[in-house]
Amino acid sequence: MLDRIYVALDYPSRMEADRLLDRLPQGVGVKIGLELFLREGLSYVREIKYRGYNVFLDLKFHDIPRTVYGAVSQVADSCDLLNVHAAGGLEMLKAAKEASLKAEKPPKLIAVTVLTSLNQSDWQEIGGAGALAQGAEKRALLSREAGLDGVVCSPLEAARIKALCGEEFLTVTPGIRPQSAASQDQKRTATPREAVEMGCDYLVVGRPITKAEDPARALFEIVEEMKS
Repeated sequence: MLDRIYVALDYPSRMEADRLLDRLPQGVGVKIGLELFLREGLSYVREIKYRGYNVFLDLKFHDIPRTVYGAVSQVADSCDLLNVHAAGGLEMLKAAKEASLKAEKPPKLIAVTVLTSLNQSDWQEIGGAGALAQGAEKRALLSREAGLDGVVCSPLEAARIKALCGEEFLTVTPGIRPQSAASQDQKRTATPREAVEMGCDYLVVGRPITKAEDPARALFEIVEEMKS
């Protein structure tokens, strides 16, 4: 179960990130987002991977196909999991996949369906038609058509996406909150146990671990909750 968790290193610099890594066990994955990436760069991502961690590079590329192709080409050899935005469209997704396959060891390429910080009201506010869940499903199907390995989605949509796209199609889910934790800025959340029951393959967990007094203990409590 430990290898199904990615801990979000949502820190402004490597000093804070390294302090957390020193307190986490080997075998758990880490997620590196825009803030840390922009401060410390690709060399730090590669350093973490060299230290034995599976790396989810969470940069959410979303641009014209040519630009995304170039961006993916720059980072594909430095991570195990990489994401783009499904909203970029079929040709962009295909370009991203093509670029990822040029790496010596291609990462799993996944697409963000709908951010877990959005709810139905937010979805309509940005022009989404119909139900948010249906929008996520359409984007998952588009990602599968483009040859991607899976999607980032809310745990609430994972089971339906699995049914539509196949069991081998990965579902990577942020918004994971243990029963004792607050949802904070996430709106479509689930507990670790619920996420596993819904068919989520990988769980991304941030503040319930990174803000805990004992991060390793918090991590293993989540693992136990998943096992239950």
